[in-house]
Amino acid sequence: MPQTADLIVENASVLTIDPDTPRAQAIAVKGDKIIAIADRDSVRDYKGPGTRVIDAQGGSVLPGFIEAHMHLFGGAAELDNLHLAGVHGFEALRDAIQDFAAKRPDARLLVGAGVDYAILPEPVTRHDLDRIIPDRPFAMSASDHHTMWANTKALEEAGLLHGRQVGQGNEIVMGKDGLAAGELREGEAFGPVLDHYGANRTRLGLEGAEPNPYPSAKELAADRDLMHRGLQWCAKHGITSIQNMDGNLYQLELLAGLEEEGRLICRTKIPFHFKNFMKLEMLEKASRMAAAYNSEWLSSGMVKVFYDGVLDSWTAVMVDDYADRPGWRGEPLFSREHFAEVAVEADRRGLQIAVHSIGDGAVRAVLDGYQAALEKNGRRDSRHRVEHIEVITASDVPRFAELGVLASMQPAHPPGALNFPMEPTISRIGRDKWPLSYAWRTLKNAGARVVFASDWPVSPVDPILSIQAAVMRKPWAEGMPDQSFSLQEAIEGYTGEGAYAEFMEHRRGRLKTGYLADIVVLSADIEATAPEALHTVRPVTTICGGKITYQA
Repeated sequence: MPQTADLIVENASVLTIDPDTPRAQAIAVKGDKIIAIADRDSVRDYKGPGTRVIDAQGGSVLPGFIEAHMHLFGGAAELDNLHLAGVHGFEALRDAIQDFAAKRPDARLLVGAGVDYAILPEPVTRHDLDRIIPDRPFAMSASDHHTMWANTKALEEAGLLHGRQVGQGNEIVMGKDGLAAGELREGEAFGPVLDHYGANRTRLGLEGAEPNPYPSAKELAADRDLMHRGLQWCAKHGITSIQNMDGNLYQLELLAGLEEEGRLICRTKIPFHFKNFMKLEMLEKASRMAAAYNSEWLSSGMVKVFYDGVLDSWTAVMVDDYADRPGWRGEPLFSREHFAEVAVEADRRGLQIAVHSIGDGAVRAVLDGYQAALEKNGRRDSRHRVEHIEVITASDVPRFAELGVLASMQPAHPPGALNFPMEPTISRIGRDKWPLSYAWRTLKNAGARVVFASDWPVSPVDPILSIQAAVMRKPWAEGMPDQSFSLQEAIEGYTGEGAYAEFMEHRRGRLKTGYLADIVVLSADIEATAPEALHTVRPVTTICGGKITYQA
């Protein structure tokens, strides 16, 4: 007699992502594990008087989505910001900001997000924002979160109006009048604005810093609630595992507090963020975090690094000059030698490394660092990662498979794929480099493991939107290679490959007897849905560790 299940999902089109048993009709769960996956009649044998039965009504059932690159704390904070994606022209911007400000009379700093670099016909200045809101501090960030624009009030109060020394790769753009023009490129340039108004605790994980002074009990509770709201947003979109890409000890403590309260509803991995001004000894903190947090629900063990910025602000590092800015290739945040030292030491400690590398120059330097680690420490199953890889050279493509390095990429990011416009990005890259831009298919065909994610809040957290973007991807011009993925490949990029990226392919990322019961039930059969209509398929139930974490 089979054991009695706590939960059964039946009448389903189950895509297991398990090559041994690719399809099924029903799943039985006991505790936090899958105990049976088969046809409906076989799984019914596991039903007892206390078994909860979910009727999938013919909808697809998949492994819970694994979001392999996101910013949980900052994303949660942005849920309340002014969302400016899709807003263009001065009048539309004015109306959105003034309406938002009227509803928040007590906000110390008004913050907008999701701004297109071409929101106005000419580059945004503080004077444009002053015409809209002169008397209250206002700042708005580009959708990629690498540039902010602030009005005069915010710049003045944060002590930036007359400029300030910032580190390499960062810039406070100055106007002809000798004052800050309003555009702040990269975190050291706009961080002081957020710091001044107490809006920076959610960003400290991008600095590898801890709150100082430590938050009061009230602030701590508010931060835990904010983090929980972010987790709920993820669960609503079918996500069961998160690989966060900014981190500090404080975020781990917040999540541990939620776990004690029974509110940690997604498995979460938090890295230590290493900055270019830190000494190598700081990696001891990363090792301590890895040792202290190493459970199925909350873990560390990763070092996150930024090597460059982004294409749209010319801060990504390129092998050749920018197509629209001769003589300029971007300024790296690390020298090649410094990054190699960091990679060798982090690898020696057994830590996984993930590096933001957007330009082909950055990608090459990071691969060189991983090569140095391999040569110095010997080959191991390190699964080091390169994040984004928006442009790559042909000679670097095969190195991913050769070095065992993961390509962590975002289907929503190519211009024209989802929420990013074609310009100015494709002109920055230049036509000669288009064939190897956002080259998921090229990398996969060369043997690389390609893992998908959203980079939320840079792009919407919704995995199904990203899956649609991957399937619907179109070349920018005739004769360019097709970089799109099949539906199965895109789903695997959000499930099995995500599990591999966190060394958990033996526990999750597929639906299989003995695996963790991380499951998402969808509103329709995703395979029977037209590619252009995939976004209409919605998660209706999310199950993590056998517990329902979201129910539509």
